[in-house]
Amino acid sequence: MLYCNGPYCGKSKRLAAELLAAGYTKVRRYQLGIPVWRALGGVTQIEPEGLRNILANDRTAVVVDVREPPERQASAFPSAQPIPRSAVLEGKDVGEIKRAKDDGRLPMEDHNTRLVVIGGAVPARYVAEALTREAFHNVSYFAGSLEEARAALKP
Repeated sequence: MLYCNGPYCGKSKRLAAELLAAGYTKVRRYQLGIPVWRALGGVTQIEPEGLRNILANDRTAVVVDVREPPERQASAFPSAQPIPRSAVLEGKDVGEIKRAKDDGRLPMEDHNTRLVVIGGAVPARYVAEALTREAFHNVSYFAGSLEEARAALKP
């Protein structure tokens, strides 16, 4: 799946043509781009290189760790905000996400602040989707292991 920076950006269209010319057959392009995807409540999956870039360069990004307390205590991720998957409830303004909004773990001044959710593919995606339902517009999740996320901290 390819996407651009909006409906008037042509990069994904050009890359799709190049991939088709190279013999790829299952090329798909989301024409409205990532801003519309996110505005409609879509989350994105971030790769190790993207995580490394965010951790190195985006000083406003918030990392959310969805692992349960015993796992987090055994191997903490530096400066990650804890929001355990088990405490994230269905619905709006409920459970741990509401508490995280109230106690400052989540950025309430700017809902466009980048949120990166770590802690395993399935739980991270679940919490990332819950965060988008709370009107956070720039949410992605890292599907890799904690060891892979930790490796992204290294230059």
